[in-house]
Amino acid sequence: MRKWYIYLLSIGCAVILYFTVFYTIKVLNAGLVGPGEPSDPDGGYRFVLITRERDTPFWNQVKDGALASAKRNGVSLEAWESYNRNEDEFMKNLDIAIASKVDGIIVQGLDTLEFKELTMYRATESGIPVITVANDVPMNESLRKTYVGSNHYEAGQMIARQLLSDMGFSGKVVLMAADRQEEFQRSRLNGIIDALGGYPNIRMEIVATGTTREQIVQATSQYMNQQPDIEAFITTTGSNVSAVIQELGRRSKVEPYYIYSFDDNPEALTLLNQGKIDALIAQSPEAMGQESVDLMVRWLKGELLPLNSDGYYTDIRVLKAGSADE
Repeated sequence: MRKWYIYLLSIGCAVILYFTVFYTIKVLNAGLVGPGEPSDPDGGYRFVLITRERDTPFWNQVKDGALASAKRNGVSLEAWESYNRNEDEFMKNLDIAIASKVDGIIVQGLDTLEFKELTMYRATESGIPVITVANDVPMNESLRKTYVGSNHYEAGQMIARQLLSDMGFSGKVVLMAADRQEEFQRSRLNGIIDALGGYPNIRMEIVATGTTREQIVQATSQYMNQQPDIEAFITTTGSNVSAVIQELGRRSKVEPYYIYSFDDNPEALTLLNQGKIDALIAQSPEAMGQESVDLMVRWLKGELLPLNSDGYYTDIRVLKAGSADE
């Protein structure tokens, strides 16, 4: 009886192993196979650009660059955007794009389990290449083909070096970061910490800000009450910096503080020109859109195999106070 039990158990394990290996090979092959024929009856490729934001200057430029490249390459491209950074709508759009069997998906990366499962399993199993744009997710967790956008770690290093040039090699620096950080925010923060970490007289404090303007203002106020000897602020996202400046202006004057941020959105540029921000990192969103479509086309045509899994970095630069109109 015991021999029969062991025999049946061995067969069961073998069956489970067979299907596990079969499914794994199927998924990996779907991700590694070369490009197929265009799905459009007219012979052109169909791409979708999916973002979590609608009608923002940054993402409008990404879209414009992608549409210009699509026209130049003779491919069809639709831009699917979400209102108010609606994550459910964003994920639904990604799911629909995969079900529609488009030839390629260019998408703003989202560092969540649901996003990674859709790209790693659903998209890969369907043979649909995915390129992340502006915001990345780890390749080994998503099987995305490549990333096109800023080197956010280097951006963090650049803004930290600018702070050292302005402030010197001693002082207390507050790093304002969201509670739930996405990959690009973590990379910026790591770049800043690594650049400033070699200076023992620089004291860094990381403050969790929340996500709403009210939460950011409250976090700034609470920390200034506890630590009045702050000399500099760095926010990891440009949308937060105006709330920090609002609270600083209410309590005292903005001028004594060194203030730095990222992303050259209109509000941040205005504050930069007013001298309320000392410097920020500007990105190249239009180039991101253009290059992501160009790379997708070249991969599908077999002209560039494989794509660089580390990504393709677009230009970033430091804008100093008063230079935004230059």
